Amino acid sequence: MGFTKAISKTLVATPERQLEADADLDVVKKVQAGDVTAFDQLMLKYRERVYSVIYNLCANREDAADLTQTTFIKAFQSINRFQGQASFFTWLYRIGVNATLTHLRKNRLRTFFSFERVTEEDKSSEIIDALTDKTGADRETFVKELQEKLNEALQKLSINHRTVVTLFEIDGLSHDEIAQIMGCSVGTVRSRLHYAKQLLQAELQPYLR
Repeated sequence: MGFTKAISKTLVATPERQLEADADLDVVKKVQAGDVTAFDQLMLKYRERVYSVIYNLCANREDAADLTQTTFIKAFQSINRFQGQASFFTWLYRIGVNATLTHLRKNRLRTFFSFERVTEEDKSSEIIDALTDKTGADRETFVKELQEKLNEALQKLSINHRTVVTLFEIDGLSHDEIAQIMGCSVGTVRSRLHYAKQLLQAELQPYLR
């Protein structure tokens, strides 16, 4: 799958995701009924995923750790307001993303794309294919150059556009899930992705086959 297709895909809800959402709702109901220790299950299940998306937005490990903790504290404090209209993880991500966006705007930080989660099994774009063609020192040099170029491109995007790219391209969320998390329409999500795709593709064209 090429970079264009990878960044314009739409994930379809699966039975597995629905089962996961139902299981999460059962745990949430236990917490709402007074079993506060049950919240640990949700925290252990989603802590790494929440940290990952926050880190890819703020590019600072310390800030990401603090914001992840803040996310779960806020989620726990407002758990009784969760009614299940959306899945728990979508609700949780929205809390985390909003906390991160507030932090970014307050501190006027720039975000940077991270290659740390790229694995040999993840070849969803031509960028990854290009990386796998490089070995040794050549690969290290290529990654560094690509990292710098991609950072420059992402800095040209607004915080909202960078958030959409992070949630979609890195965390694999669907248009509908991102819309719920960011409190906007699916059309807005698609529009932001389209704009981001055009800019990133133009900036990275020399690196794509």
